[in-house]
Amino acid sequence: MPHTLADSQDAVNALRGPVRLRTLTALRWLAVAGQTLSILIVHFALGFATPLGLCLGAIAASAWLNLFVTLRYSPQRFLSDREAAGYIAFDIIQLCALLFFTGGLQNPFSALIIAPVTIAASVLPLRFALALAALAIAGVSFLALNHMPMPWFPGESFELAPVYMAGFWAALTFSIAFFAAYAHRIAAESAQMRSALAATQLVLAREERLAALGGLAAAAAHELGTPLATIQVTAKEMQREIERDFEEHEDLADDAALLVSQAERCRDILLRLSQHGDAGDAVHDRLDIDALLREAAQPFLDQPDGPAIRIETWNLDGAKRLVLKRRPEIIFGLRNFIENAAGYARGNVLITGEWDAGRLSVAVQDDGPGFSPEILMRLGEPYVSARVGYRGAGGKSGLGLGFFIAKTLLESTGAEVSFENRKWEAPQTADQRLAGAWVGASWTHAASSSLIA
Repeated sequence: MPHTLADSQDAVNALRGPVRLRTLTALRWLAVAGQTLSILIVHFALGFATPLGLCLGAIAASAWLNLFVTLRYSPQRFLSDREAAGYIAFDIIQLCALLFFTGGLQNPFSALIIAPVTIAASVLPLRFALALAALAIAGVSFLALNHMPMPWFPGESFELAPVYMAGFWAALTFSIAFFAAYAHRIAAESAQMRSALAATQLVLAREERLAALGGLAAAAAHELGTPLATIQVTAKEMQREIERDFEEHEDLADDAALLVSQAERCRDILLRLSQHGDAGDAVHDRLDIDALLREAAQPFLDQPDGPAIRIETWNLDGAKRLVLKRRPEIIFGLRNFIENAAGYARGNVLITGEWDAGRLSVAVQDDGPGFSPEILMRLGEPYVSARVGYRGAGGKSGLGLGFFIAKTLLESTGAEVSFENRKWEAPQTADQRLAGAWVGASWTHAASSSLIA
């Protein structure tokens, strides 16, 4: 299914998580302490005439709200988005009231109104962040036109030029919008990355479990082989004894034949298990590059409705053939690239592996429409939701999280992953020219010591 913008926003909102009441009350206590200290310093230390009662009343409203919610609710309580927006809206209104009593936008502390909007944009969904930003801008606009005199020296007044005030209003308005958009964007990117990394860990854990099961099957087949062989030999000896004295043991002949046939069946089952073990066995934990690519491409080979998938490997400088460790993350990562290529290919997919004395490279190329320029700039990020204006096999229309997971898993093994649109003649296949998307992964032998067996 294609990944939509609404899906991304829902995922981001889910990963933001609820806000604890304790977090907002702690920030409000910090604001109460700072506001109280500032008012007292301005009034008593600097000697500016301030409406002390009104200012302390506005500060007391914040303190009262904090005491009320602390006594009424547990500090560990999670707030809904609507409740958190209400708390932050109160802080914006309270700060606007305090600024109204102390000179409006002429007060240098008016820049603090950016803070609650930035907090809202980083922890709340977009609709609530926009509403609170609009509330802050409305408050700034009101304070630009309506406010009490700026506290100043006795007998003097302080007034800024209207043009300067208009410029300051514009700067503050744009700052609110910019910081809100910036905080929301950063929080969204962080949430998407956490989601993608969590999905990567789940996929890797699943692949490791599957590999462990395969290894357990191989080990079990190996361990059970000896006792099964003993049972089979004994059963055949029993059958021969019965055949020599058939009249005396006629009633046991069928049972002996059944025992021999079932022992042979168990032998065949164990043979299949040992041939498909993926880990945990010294033999099955090692494979060459051909076996690695074939295992990664196995689900897509010989599909009647799928593209023709060709696997080719070659040695570039006569280096000895590589023997690799079976790594679930490599197999899954390459399989994802192959799946994307098979989904978008018009008829051909080429998988190549090449190595020399210092590097191993694997590439997957299809003859589909390739990557669009805008996708090439963002490919490898989570939630890229389209490749180009083309739907591949089975209605497949997006790269998305799977490509990010594959890239992350391969890079965790020391690979360098690259992608581009490429038109070229593949070695050994000069009769067929392929063009389309190309994805490659390469490992230096020094960086991939855990990969080479």
